[in-house]
Amino acid sequence: MSDRVVLAYSGGLDTSVAISWIGKETGAEVIAVAIDLGQGGEDMELVRQRALDCGAVESVVVDARDEFADEYCLPTIQANALYMDRYPLVSAISRPLIVKHIVEAARAHGGTIVSHGCTGKGNDQVRFEVGFGALAPDLQVIAPVRDYAWTREKAIAFAEENQIPINVSKKSPFSIDQNVWGRAVETGFLEDLWNAPTKDVYDYTQDPTVNWNAPDELIISFEAGKPVAIDGKPVTVLEAIEELNRRAGAQGVGRLDVVEDRLVGIKSREIYEAPGAMVLITAHQELEHVTLERELGRYKRQMEQRWSELVYDGLWFSPLKDALDTFVAKTQERVTGDIRLQLHGGAIIVNGRRSSQSLYDFNLATYDEGDSFNQAASKGFVEIHGLSSKVAAKRDLGL
Repeated sequence: MSDRVVLAYSGGLDTSVAISWIGKETGAEVIAVAIDLGQGGEDMELVRQRALDCGAVESVVVDARDEFADEYCLPTIQANALYMDRYPLVSAISRPLIVKHIVEAARAHGGTIVSHGCTGKGNDQVRFEVGFGALAPDLQVIAPVRDYAWTREKAIAFAEENQIPINVSKKSPFSIDQNVWGRAVETGFLEDLWNAPTKDVYDYTQDPTVNWNAPDELIISFEAGKPVAIDGKPVTVLEAIEELNRRAGAQGVGRLDVVEDRLVGIKSREIYEAPGAMVLITAHQELEHVTLERELGRYKRQMEQRWSELVYDGLWFSPLKDALDTFVAKTQERVTGDIRLQLHGGAIIVNGRRSSQSLYDFNLATYDEGDSFNQAASKGFVEIHGLSSKVAAKRDLGL
């Protein structure tokens, strides 16, 4: 029996060409595995059939939409994860889920080699291969696009020479990755940092001025850090993301133009659309401001950036990420309540908060009658709090 290669199959140019290329170069049988992460676009049955038409001996489609929402998007919400304080890890959180299913397929179908279609300049090669190493260190990895320096033109030429059934324009300007959590667009004229995105860059969001006269106000309810209802209607995590993609997208919310630091040491310009992601993270952050004790909240905000960096850098399965997940889970126990917000002109405006677990005490906060805060105690507190700085200042000033 020949070797079997399990390929992470997107249905696009590179992975379609990879099926034939791997077969010709290695003599191995290729099993294509496509993961439905709510990316929309083509029917997944068409994607499955394309892999067979390109020469795969087997083609599998996995519906992982709820799994993605519950086990990857939800932890991202609870960690308020924004890489470089902006990017909600649209592609980064999808890769470990794909890795998991590729490994499962390799075990089920007798595969000894796994493969992906990533280039050598991006982060995804790291996310895939470090993930494979963490879950299945015995499997070999083939990365034809990276290891053989494919360009788009070379891939198209190979497809034409070998009669691979693909339908792709040589003039398509962008590289696009998308799932239910968001959409990432790069390359083409966007590589000039001075060029503004044109309207054809966007798909998940409307121009922010389109519904300018019709702002959308809604209430998101959380239980233990998990979104459970929108405007009082119960939702799953997947349903929450999908509805907010629609409603926030209609208001132009979630457009991000980012120059980010890639793991491989270069800066890249990315355009992201993540309407549901940005609304859910914003609402969740606001509820934590109400329900987390001050020192816990301060420490968690420090940890959130580290969590984001680990995930961005492909270390989803690392011991540190696992330990931080335990910490995050503990912090969510009392993150329960409702956040009211308005979506308008590309902006998310929080204008209401309520929680049975709130640490906001009206009688302590008010400046009006009924104030229960002991202001007389503040004088000594301020003196003690600033004492070390005062002593140092006297020394430094020679007093």
